[in-house]
Amino acid sequence: MRLPSTAHLRALEAAARLGSFERASRELAITPSAVAKRVAGLESLLGVKMLSRTGRGVEPTAIGREYLEQVNVALGLLTRSAYHRRDSTSRRRLRVATPPTFGRDLLVPHLHTFGERYPDIELELMPSIPYLDITAPGWDVEVRFGDGRFEGVDSEGLTDETVFPVASPAYLAQVRFDSPADMIRRATLLRCPLEPWEPWMRAARSETGHGDTAEPIDGHRLMDLGMLMEAALNGHGVALARRSLARRHLQSGKLIKLFAIEARPPYAYHLCWHRVAEPDEARTAFIAWLRELCIEATRP
Repeated sequence: MRLPSTAHLRALEAAARLGSFERASRELAITPSAVAKRVAGLESLLGVKMLSRTGRGVEPTAIGREYLEQVNVALGLLTRSAYHRRDSTSRRRLRVATPPTFGRDLLVPHLHTFGERYPDIELELMPSIPYLDITAPGWDVEVRFGDGRFEGVDSEGLTDETVFPVASPAYLAQVRFDSPADMIRRATLLRCPLEPWEPWMRAARSETGHGDTAEPIDGHRLMDLGMLMEAALNGHGVALARRSLARRHLQSGKLIKLFAIEARPPYAYHLCWHRVAEPDEARTAFIAWLRELCIEATRP
């Protein structure tokens, strides 16, 4: 009998299902080369080729597809066994402090992908308030919104994105403008100290040669990016938006991007953690997952 290990079978199944060693490595929390070696070891054991390389990754061979049908049945039976389920006491809890808007629009919609990749790590999401510089105590990692200068912690940038004006179809039906300068003059510019208008106004002035660059001084001020988006969604005016927070509203048509001009904002989301002597596997896994999530969320 030539029985392979479950590690080899899981590597084959993940690579075939996801179409690449790289994506399989992220799911299995090992390196791409380790996935490739496990698949190669399985192929050597059985004496047949299970995967073939394509221009964009890998795909099962005819024999591989037949074998995977049996592998999926076997893994399914093992997964359903109560003896293979870890007790809740063996799970690691990771406390994540996050601004409400970032947590609601980025983290919560994708929690299932983290749970599927790291079933032994439970996330506890706690709210923070960027404008008041208030955060929940006892966090393991924290998402902060600011200029990246944070004392006493290690940090890295999470989002590198631009801002652009958006408005709801209902507002655009009431207030019409044909150019950035006309918008600045006629529209209600929704104000938020966390998302100042001046960088975008300077970019518009540089590109068109027209328009004011002074920060608006009239109208309601909203001290939270989530409230800023809600004000735009409810037709109260024009807001500056980021793809990471407004993507679903843009895709649904609830918000309309007004011009092609974009600008680099002064603030961004950053991930912070306390310096510790020993590496924390749960924290390392969460950071890697969140990096991928933010790259996808800010993609044009």
